[in-house]
Amino acid sequence: MKSLHTIAFVLLVIGGLNWLLVGLFQWDIGMIFGGQAAIISRVIYVLVGLSAIYIAASGKGSGAGQM
Repeated sequence: MKSLHTIAFVLLVIGGLNWLLVGLFQWDIGMIFGGQAAIISRVIYVLVGLSAIYIAASGKGSGAGQM
């Protein structure tokens, strides 16, 4: 499960950096893979979204209970 958490965390960071680029420069990383309509971009977006749900549901990213 630790490797699943690591993969989810990395995808979540990639998604966050993508939103930073969109906000600052109006440039989406998905454009590298053919834009938002391309299947590979859609798969990446879905994986990033599922990673966010996993991290939120697992509570491992919140620091809860680590005192």
